[in-house]
Amino acid sequence: MNNIVSFFQNGGTFMYPIAVVLVVGVALAIERWVFLTAAKASNRRAFDRILPLLRKKDFGGVVDLARSSRAPIGRIVAAGVARLQQTPRRDEIEYAMEEGVMEAVPRLEKRTSYLATLANIATLLGLLGTIMGLIAAFTAVANADPSEKATLLSQSISVAMNTTAFGLMSAIPLLLAHAMLQNKTTEIVDSLEMAGVKCLNIMSAANAFAAKTRTSDK
Repeated sequence: MNNIVSFFQNGGTFMYPIAVVLVVGVALAIERWVFLTAAKASNRRAFDRILPLLRKKDFGGVVDLARSSRAPIGRIVAAGVARLQQTPRRDEIEYAMEEGVMEAVPRLEKRTSYLATLANIATLLGLLGTIMGLIAAFTAVANADPSEKATLLSQSISVAMNTTAFGLMSAIPLLLAHAMLQNKTTEIVDSLEMAGVKCLNIMSAANAFAAKTRTSDK
C-alpha cells in the first residue's frame, strides 16, 4: 500500500485527473453492465410470457403484457400485432417490428462509447503529465551542480514516467470494459431480432390460417 501511495504522489498533479477519469469510467462500466444484464433478463422473461400468448392467438394479451412490461421485446411484438390488425402483409408487419428494434438499440448502446473516449483521455493525460514532468526536470537540471545533474535527471525522469504508466493502467481496463459491453449489447440486439423473427413467423402462420379458414367458410 505504501508503494502505491508513493507511486501516486510521485506522479505529480496529473495523477489526479487520471484518477478521476478512471473512477468515472469504472462507475459508468458498472452502471452499463447492470443495465444490460437487467435488460437481457427482462427480455427473456417477457419473451417466455409472450410466446404462449401468440401461439394461442391471444393478441390482446400480448398488447396488455407489452404495456405492463418495460422489456423492449414486448414493445417490438406489440408493434407487430398492431400492424397485423391493420394489414395482413408480412413485410408491413416486419417493418413495424424492425422499427421497434431500432428504437430499443439506442437505449442499449447509451453511454457505452464514452468508455473508449475516457480510455483515450487517460492515455493522453498520462503522456501530457510525462512531457510536463520532463520539461520541469530539464529546467531544474540546467541550474543544478554538474556533479548532480545525472542523478537529478534520472530521478526526475522516473517520476515523470509515473503518469504515463498510470494513464495506461487506467486505459487498459476501460478499453476491456468497453469491448465487453459492446459484445453484451450485440448479443441482446441479436436476441431481440431472433425473438422478433420467431414471433413474426407465428403471427404470419396464424394470419394465414385465419385467411384460409375464412376462404373455406365461403
